[in-house]
Parts: sequence; C-alpha cells; structure tokens
Amino acid sequence: MKGKREMSVEGYGVRRCGTIVAAAAVAWAFMAAGESRAAQDGAGFAFRDVPGKHLDVLLDGKIAGRYMYAFDPSSSSKDLASTNKTYLHVFDAQGRTPISNGPFGEHAHHRGIMIGWTKLTHNGKLYNFWGMYDNAQIHSKFSVQDADAEHATFTSLVDWITKSGNTVISEERTMTFRRAAAPAYLIIDFASKLTACSGDVELNGDPEHAGVQFRAADGIDPAKTVYVYPGENADPRQLVDPSWVGETFSLNGNVYSSVEMNHPGNPQGSKISAYRNYGRFGYFPKPTTIKSGESLVFRYRFLVAEGEMPAAGTIQQVCNAFTGRSDPVPPVTVRPAEQPAPPKAKNAGKAKASK
Repeated sequence: MKGKREMSVEGYGVRRCGTIVAAAAVAWAFMAAGESRAAQDGAGFAFRDVPGKHLDVLLDGKIAGRYMYAFDPSSSSKDLASTNKTYLHVFDAQGRTPISNGPFGEHAHHRGIMIGWTKLTHNGKLYNFWGMYDNAQIHSKFSVQDADAEHATFTSLVDWITKSGNTVISEERTMTFRRAAAPAYLIIDFASKLTACSGDVELNGDPEHAGVQFRAADGIDPAKTVYVYPGENADPRQLVDPSWVGETFSLNGNVYSSVEMNHPGNPQGSKISAYRNYGRFGYFPKPTTIKSGESLVFRYRFLVAEGEMPAAGTIQQVCNAFTGRSDPVPPVTVRPAEQPAPPKAKNAGKAKASK
C-alpha cells in the first residue's frame, strides 16, 4: 500500500543494556518458562501463563486482564506487525471477551493499554515506537508475579529495540490489579520505569501518537462514544495536567466506561487526546529527555466499569487514593466524540452550476 513500509523479519536481536540474545533464543526461553503461577478457581486473584503468548490475570477464576507479550518475527511481516509491542487487554466483568483493541481493524497499532512515542530520538537518530514500523518492544521475562485475595501485580522486563538490534530503552513495566467498588469492577495501576541504556533518549510526539493510552476494541459504535473531563466547559485540546479523563463506549450492544488518572509524579505539562470516536484516549507527557544510564517512571491508574460513567465523586475518590491528594469533586464536562465530516456529494458542484 502506498505510504506504508514493509517490515523486515530479519535482523532482530535483544540487547538488554549491552547483552545481545538472538530472537530465537528468546522464543525458546519463553517456551521453557512454563506457567509462572498456577491459576486458582477460588476467590481472589491468580495468574495463568501461556508461555510465549500471554499472561492472564484472573479474578475469581475469570479473566480480568491479558498481558500480550508474544514476539514472532520469523514467519512474515504480518506476524511481526501483530507482535511488535507488548500491551494489556482489559476484559469485561464476566471475563469472556476483551473490551480493548488488538492488532486488528482501524488503527491496528493502537492496542489495549499501551505505551510508546512516535518520535524517540537516540544518538541523533529518530525512531517510531508508537506505530513501531521496523522497531519492537520485546518482553524478556517476568521479574515479579504476586497475587492474593486482594490484588495481583506483575512486572514485565521489556526491551525497546531497533531493527539493527540496539536497545534504546530497558523498561520495567508493572501492572497491579484490584477490585473496584460498584459501579466499576476493576482498578489497574500502570507503572513504567524507562532506563536509557546507551545514550540519551528524547521522548516526543503529540497527543495522538505518544504516551500511555487506552484503546477500546475495534467494532465499537463510533456514534455513541462520549468523553468526560474534570472542569466546567473543559476543552480537551486545551487541558494541561488534568487529574483524570474518561470515556464511555458501546460494544456489541453493551456499554463500558474507562477512566485514566494522572499521577502528580509524572512530568508536568501533560496534554490529553480524548475525542476520537473509535475510542483511543490518554495522556501525552510533556516531551522529556532521559540521560544515558538514568531512569524515568510514568504512573497512571485506570478505572473500568460496565455501564455508564461512574459519578464524579466516585472517580475523584479513586483518583485521590492514587495521587495521595485531597482534591475536591470537580464539575465535569461531557462531550460526544468528534465525528468525521459527512462526505460531500459527488455531483454537488455540477448541480449548483446548472442552476
């Protein structure tokens, strides 16, 4: 297709801050790892790992989230494109199906809860770690898996690798799951520690193509997507560092809501993208540079509900528990998602000229 670059399936390796491991060896390590923790059918949280594919987070025996960590550059460019980033699928309350997007449909590089930057500069070269193209985020192993009746947390070690095999970032991605009070059903805390391995790394882009964001499943009804912002008459394109932002969307006749919350420890000056009718929204942190050998941590919280958006008081209470602040309940602005302009009639000009 014109304007699209084919991804090569050759030349990938994993270099975790200086140590190269062939991609094939990584795949074998995945297969040998086995399940990290046996899934339990009783109450509470547990894990179920499908080695080399994904890690399920179970709540009361049902899938609450699925961490997708497969990486397959060996078969075709299609396989590479569908596995070139790690991300989290969020499931419905019954644990039956994801309500977040995978590598399919419109804007297939938007997947679940994801992190990336379209303009990542390393040693004078510009790389795309949002659409990915010839780059990849490759899971190497889980350093933490801990689950009990009240929570589940795991840490995935992820290498951000260019086609040439250079690791520009080593990431420790930690996700923690907890029950949420009704009408919500799940709280997910996302923390990403990014370390610049071999030179300064600049993280840049724009609110549409960078940051930590949530993408609803392909196939939602775009006419029914609605966004909620704290503040009266809030303009999403002008907001800076909002405490939270949320969306409500309709999928297969069911309504879901998701809220993303911003931690005050994140770089100040964050903007948001929260107006697309296909359901991608989230935070774009202020462009920043990580010095070689140093690290930067990004933290966000997601609140997930079946049905309409929880009340502002509920959202703010969950947000305050995350941020450690005591912010008052704000007024809110509710806006339907922006819709594309209707196509112009092909013969409109001719009809006008004939009058």
